[in-house]
Amino acid sequence: MLLEDLRGKAVLLTGGAQGIGAATVQAFQRQGAITYFCDRDLRAGRKLAQQLGGDVHFTRVDLTREAEIRSWILQVRRQARRLDVLVNNAARDPRIELEKTTSHEWDALFATNLRACFLTCREAARAMGRGGSIINLASITFHAGPDRMSAYVATKGGVLGLTRSLARELGPRRIRVNTVSPGWVMTERQLREFVTPAVKRHIRRSQCVPDLIQPEEIADAILFLASDASRAITGQELLVDRGWYHS
Repeated sequence: MLLEDLRGKAVLLTGGAQGIGAATVQAFQRQGAITYFCDRDLRAGRKLAQQLGGDVHFTRVDLTREAEIRSWILQVRRQARRLDVLVNNAARDPRIELEKTTSHEWDALFATNLRACFLTCREAARAMGRGGSIINLASITFHAGPDRMSAYVATKGGVLGLTRSLARELGPRRIRVNTVSPGWVMTERQLREFVTPAVKRHIRRSQCVPDLIQPEEIADAILFLASDASRAITGQELLVDRGWYHS
């Protein structure tokens, strides 16, 4: 897929060192975009940036710290002068039973998954002009409501609500805001920690199309929402789950 209008655009992406984030950084590079990504994993972030080279820039950022977010985006604004695309990808998805979820764990998860999303949107929107695109990542778990993930699902519900409201608020400035909600994606971490042969069978039974979802496929959906091909789309949730949730 080649989207000529992404060439030379300045892209800001959170959580880009691994998984969906790394696949998306690579996808934007192939389109000729100038990509600035952050992550807490210094080693993985530097390794990816060195591998890709060119117009891919990495900064270590703790997204639970407002000052670090502001400093990072200010630094990018000085280099790029204008931001065209923001992708809020960074998130954690712990499995914790309700009775074992402490208020500290709840607050920490909201700080990473939702508060950081709000802060990056606020700071990046200041440097966006006409045609800007913000893409927030949620999850089909918001629709499926699995057990032991109540805190995580609540954060993703917040992401969807933030997207809908920001689309209305930023629309007069010609900035679009949308959500991508992935299904169960075969990232290295998911395969290492959660995806057993039994889980794979469950996924294949649940999806309309049984093929397992790869990170690159989520990246393609993000590229679409970042490009002019989706210029009439805002305030929407794009389910990229092979039909897991379709009713």
